[in-house]
Amino acid sequence: METNMPDPKFSKPWHGVPREQIQWNPTVIEDVCIGCGTCVTGCNRLVYRFDYTRKKPVVADPLNCMVGCTTCANTCPTHAIHFPPLSTVFAMEARAEVRHVIEDDLIARREQLAWHDEIPHPDRLVELAVENIERPNPSTLLVRLAPKVKGECFCQFAPGQYVEVWVPDTPYLSRSYSIGNTPREDGSIDLQIRHVEGGRLSEWAFNRMKVGDHVHARGPLGTFTMRSPIDRPLLFIAGGTGFAPIEALIEQQLKLSPQRDMVLVWGVGDARDFYALDTLEDWSLADKNLRILLAAQRGLDTYTLPAGITTITNSVIDALHAPGLALAGRDAYVAGPPVMMPAVVAALAQEGIDHERIRVDSFGL
Repeated sequence: METNMPDPKFSKPWHGVPREQIQWNPTVIEDVCIGCGTCVTGCNRLVYRFDYTRKKPVVADPLNCMVGCTTCANTCPTHAIHFPPLSTVFAMEARAEVRHVIEDDLIARREQLAWHDEIPHPDRLVELAVENIERPNPSTLLVRLAPKVKGECFCQFAPGQYVEVWVPDTPYLSRSYSIGNTPREDGSIDLQIRHVEGGRLSEWAFNRMKVGDHVHARGPLGTFTMRSPIDRPLLFIAGGTGFAPIEALIEQQLKLSPQRDMVLVWGVGDARDFYALDTLEDWSLADKNLRILLAAQRGLDTYTLPAGITTITNSVIDALHAPGLALAGRDAYVAGPPVMMPAVVAALAQEGIDHERIRVDSFGL
């Protein structure tokens, strides 16, 4: 009997994660399979062998399968091949140690991988000084950056856009952070930085950054900006520090269209992670057309929240299904971690919001 062994060149660790720890390989639904052999001959990694007697493919070397690849399933004429959900891969990509292995590989192989042509960018590279640092809870920093040189700023950015920031004096790649304010005359911008265990920029920011430090930032970038007609009611959804671009968009609308019908749903794991309660209270008192709903998995029973703000002990998804929200017909602006996006989009569809009216800003580490 033939014994197949994983090919070492295919089964090596995936961005530092041992391949045998990753549950990623195809499964053949034999009752649906017609035995055409497309998957067997199309896979150059020899994941499959072909049973010529039964005319069926066999997953012989699952560890040879490239993590994230679904080519065989995409080309199967009867959809007889299934893979684990891509969320399996996304969850690994969100781990700081995986991101660091990818970053280190890009740095080490720069001469080989660099593209040397240039695309003109409408954005700018600016040197900014750390003007103020606040730590409203253990997992969040609120940082204000101001231009080192007067006039050298992102003065023309649109609320909802982001900048790329570099860790000073390191070879690391830039990290992206949404700007949490509308444009100011002095050119300063606010960033909301969440703590990531082992995260290179967040570890520097939480442990070594101080007022007066200088950082380089490039921007403005991104298309997560207000695109709705002036008479369209709005829904804003934030997960964690995804509140940053949402805050900028709401601030913009409160200045330009104070009578606009708006709903904000902000979800966190612990109620202590609601780091902008003063802002929410000001909004609640100043504008009766803005309804605010806060969702937390825990901690609401022991945490004092501003009057006039609705709370729910559960997830953002549950909050979207809360009675009386009347979400149908709104344009939705959603910002938060990638893991929350599929469920949020599905929930919005259930509430009667068309897909083309949903705009998403998803961040990683």
